[in-house]
Amino acid sequence: MSEPPKGASVELPPSLRELLEDLPEELRFPGHTVDEVLHGLVSQFPLLQHHVFSPSGTLRTSLIVLVNGDDIRYRQRARTPVKPSDHIVLVPALAGGAPARRRPSSGLTPPERHRYSRHLLLPEIGERGQLRLRRARVLLVGAGGLGAPAALYLAAAGVGTIGVVDSDRVEVSNLQRQVLYDTPSVGRGKATLASRRLRALNPHVRVVRHATRLTSENALRILRRYDVVVDGTDNFPTRYLVNDACVLLRKPDVFGSVYRFEGQVSVFDARHGPCYRCLFPEPPPPELVPSCAEGGVLGVVPGIIGLYQATEVLKLLLKIGDPLIGRLLLIDTLGATSREVRVRKNPRCPVCGRPPTQRGLIDYPAFCGITEPVERVPEVDATTLDREMRSARPPALLDVREPGEWAIAHLPKARLVPKGTLAQKLDSLPKRRPIVVYCKSGRRSADATRFLLDRGFTNVRSLRRGIDGWAETVDPSMPRY
Repeated sequence: MSEPPKGASVELPPSLRELLEDLPEELRFPGHTVDEVLHGLVSQFPLLQHHVFSPSGTLRTSLIVLVNGDDIRYRQRARTPVKPSDHIVLVPALAGGAPARRRPSSGLTPPERHRYSRHLLLPEIGERGQLRLRRARVLLVGAGGLGAPAALYLAAAGVGTIGVVDSDRVEVSNLQRQVLYDTPSVGRGKATLASRRLRALNPHVRVVRHATRLTSENALRILRRYDVVVDGTDNFPTRYLVNDACVLLRKPDVFGSVYRFEGQVSVFDARHGPCYRCLFPEPPPPELVPSCAEGGVLGVVPGIIGLYQATEVLKLLLKIGDPLIGRLLLIDTLGATSREVRVRKNPRCPVCGRPPTQRGLIDYPAFCGITEPVERVPEVDATTLDREMRSARPPALLDVREPGEWAIAHLPKARLVPKGTLAQKLDSLPKRRPIVVYCKSGRRSADATRFLLDRGFTNVRSLRRGIDGWAETVDPSMPRY
């Protein structure tokens, strides 16, 4: 039988652990109260005395003490009883810095030394690490919700070369979460704006603009120039493209994704662990995964995930810590919880298996099932629909968006039937009256129109360009999102 624990365990934060030499993996001290256990701690490690106790001998008010997760300030404070099975955690107030362990030496210019002084104070980074960052080349695929915060912090950290791949222009609805841009940026190219903003933040950083869409034709050429790739994409075709290109080029892919109040982060490096295809061999059907434009996202969530991605990039470049290789971090902001899922390498993975069956890049839109259909569905433009709605026999309007979108704006006399519930509502739809289906942009309504036509409805059309087209050509006062 194993011996019973000799006292309550004590967990120190990194800011206190770094003050001590030869610190054992586990700290345990006997005592019947928190006060007795912590006095045992400072007796063995006198350097912690003034961090834990005030000159009068009481616990410092700038230190939070948790016993099994409970703050002792709401129990019996220092007199809180403890058992050998209890776990005590110390949480000090932080000022945003770290104790100086060594002076930065030569190698950086004086302006760089001043700018990166907080990095140079960290023994895990120092001058050698900062120079490593200066030599590094990182590519951001996407300068939107994820890429924007990642780009800002990588530039601030001193990553020497940052590439930005993005062909989009800034829209008003981007500003709720894409912190690289401001109101005057609307309508301008993201890659150009990101380049200017990052150089203004840190003139020591070189920013390379790739104002183009990443495709199977250009991906290997673009990615080949960089050490680490940050996947800030918002669609499955580009996500699988980035993964496959990184596997073929033997480069790490720092992955992030968000939806509503949740996010996922991982690092895929086929040299040392699984790739994205090991986790998700095939994409879900397009209709099952609405985009942020369709399902929404809390603005801070991409910021949280993007900063996790930036952190993983810095860990990889500096060769410190434990990167998220083989691990998928799931973050739920509503519950303020996170969990980790282990991801195993799939020996039968088509791109990173042994041997691989796919040795090049493929048609990713086709792989993800979102290519343009050979046969287009019947459509009607907003101007024609407006005229028909004023006639003696107007068509029935079917809104296949989600309730949150309906609440923002909808067409008069329309009926809300979210696309995911359409199959259950077929019997309630008129078969003799013409039907016009609409969504935000026309994609979901086209799918719904095809679904109805396949099930015997004969007079169904999709509103071309959706409610966005209606707002532009018929009712400019309609709220946009």
